[in-house]
Amino acid sequence: MTTLAHGTDTLTRDALTVLQPGFPGMTAPDWLLRRVGEGLASVGLFGRNIASAEQLAALTAQLRSERDDILVAIDEEGGDVTRLEVRTGSSFPGNHALGAVDDTDLTRAVALELGRRLAECGVNLNWAPSADVNANAENPVIGVRSFGADPDLVARHTAAYVSGLQSAGVAACTKHFPGHGDTAVDSHHDMPRIDVGLDVLHTRDLAPFRAAIAAGSLAVMSAHILVPALDTERPATLSRRILTGLLREELGYEGLIVTDGMEMQAISATYGIERGSVLAIAAGADAICVGGGLADDETVVQLSDALVAAVRSGELAEERLADAAARVRSLAAWTSGAAGTSGGVPADPEIGLVAARRALTVTRSAGYVPSAAGAPVHVAAFSPVANIAVGDETPWGVAAELERLLPGTTTGSYTGADAGAAALAAAGERRVIAVVRDEHRHGWMAAAVDTLLAARPDTVVVEMGVPQATPRGALHIATHGAARVCGTAAAEVIVGA
Repeated sequence: MTTLAHGTDTLTRDALTVLQPGFPGMTAPDWLLRRVGEGLASVGLFGRNIASAEQLAALTAQLRSERDDILVAIDEEGGDVTRLEVRTGSSFPGNHALGAVDDTDLTRAVALELGRRLAECGVNLNWAPSADVNANAENPVIGVRSFGADPDLVARHTAAYVSGLQSAGVAACTKHFPGHGDTAVDSHHDMPRIDVGLDVLHTRDLAPFRAAIAAGSLAVMSAHILVPALDTERPATLSRRILTGLLREELGYEGLIVTDGMEMQAISATYGIERGSVLAIAAGADAICVGGGLADDETVVQLSDALVAAVRSGELAEERLADAAARVRSLAAWTSGAAGTSGGVPADPEIGLVAARRALTVTRSAGYVPSAAGAPVHVAAFSPVANIAVGDETPWGVAAELERLLPGTTTGSYTGADAGAAALAAAGERRVIAVVRDEHRHGWMAAAVDTLLAARPDTVVVEMGVPQATPRGALHIATHGAARVCGTAAAEVIVGA
């Protein structure tokens, strides 16, 4: 059994308190419960921890039997990024769909309902919303996770989301500060860099975070990105100039600062997670998120030991670690007091589908005839590689709903230079429903759609990513995201419902 060599003194308890580790399995392992007893105040949940709402509620109850105010965090953005419904697809459209509707009351209502479901399962901290302005259409990791490319739109919907989520008693964690939207690199794999001036940062990227702070966001998550206009040497997560100078002092933020996952390559491959964690706390972060890929007792002990050693060596001020731990405990106290609240608003289980329907942008050719009952189609999903935030275990597309609406419907997944020809061969005489994500980013995907339309002009195109490519096909549906409800809404249009 791994043990903390230095016991559970105040310094060690503070070091444990600032960690937000993940863990394997759908029940809490013994080592995790032991660390909670020693001071660990937060855990992070991922798809691997969740089988059903009932199982999740039992898991969080197990954690609270050890510590009743434990922070249970999750990455539940809705839309493409879901942990609560990782095996079925989300009941809620993501940010880009909500931005496309541009009704802040709807965004607030969706966030409230999502928060209500999390709270019912015992989750009280959501690593959401993404407040990134999607300024770069080639962004491989943000895309439909953003409300849009307009800073004012992103700001007002970020504030509405924070308000709705927290009215359900779930703390919001607005991310990824100071803004991950203008990147062409995924920080899960490497260190992104944003080379714009301070004027652009303030008017574009920081505007949604100001709105989130004004709305009372209880947590903010840092980004593993290098922004030379703010700090030429260190990424935001490790930068005192950004976390303390900008976020705390200039923007006046007083809530919890959480790091993005420290096991991501932007940090782990350049600084290492132990060194990175010390630098993050010293820079002004209060909680270290680790566990997406590292989820064991050894990691928790190593990080705790690294923080304690840094204090004892004088590298990390003891007061800074104590302040970080106090902020974690303060948020935990808020969640305990807010548990079970929902602002007196009744549940609205259909709000996600309502929002997904409103988010559709539909372009029909003059002669389009809906696919009628009894006329099965072939669904051709042109699948790019999913980024790590989305994951590849969550189903997406329109096939499941069309198989229900049009019995006999077939489906296939295609990629690469021969994708269009392969889809045509598989379709036979059936109409083709071509489902794409971010066609504008993938030349092979655009070529596949060209092949289909040349041979079968009645092809329907469903764009489930950011709709940058020109609409084409007998029917073109932009869903602004690949959540399950987005697929349902698109399928309804295809059959003329």
